[in-house]
Amino acid sequence: MADAEVTLRPVRWRVPRGRTLLRVTLVAVLLGLAAAVLQTPTGCPPGPPPAAFPAPVEPRPDGTLTLPAGAVGVPIRLAEPAALAVLRPGARVDLLVVPAGGSRDPTLLAPRALVLDVVGANGVVDGSSALYLALPPEQARRAVGLPEGSRFAVVVRG
Repeated sequence: MADAEVTLRPVRWRVPRGRTLLRVTLVAVLLGLAAAVLQTPTGCPPGPPPAAFPAPVEPRPDGTLTLPAGAVGVPIRLAEPAALAVLRPGARVDLLVVPAGGSRDPTLLAPRALVLDVVGANGVVDGSSALYLALPPEQARRAVGLPEGSRFAVVVRG
């Protein structure tokens, strides 16, 4: 009868330690993350699909990139040339524009544009600094067809 009493005792809980504590914590975090994902409202629209744009072929020895197939190279003068200091060939940027005499709100002109080359990033302010982007022909036409005085800006993509 003494053996039966031992097996009927309630289980005693102990505070987990070491690796067990780590496992319990990780399981709790993952369960919380899963619950948060499942509670995401279904009305949230998905983000825009990534642009179907070909990847660059190969970098040249001078560090610039070759033009991807189906793309057009376009020089862009940024409203703030200091932004050129953080750009490198191969980076992806969103090209924004504020048309001359238009609204003050920028318009997304070209999402995920490929940076081909950066000229004058060393603080040159004589107007020779430019950003060379690879754009699909439609976006290139829109960029060069804007009225004089339009201001361009870029948002660096990750």
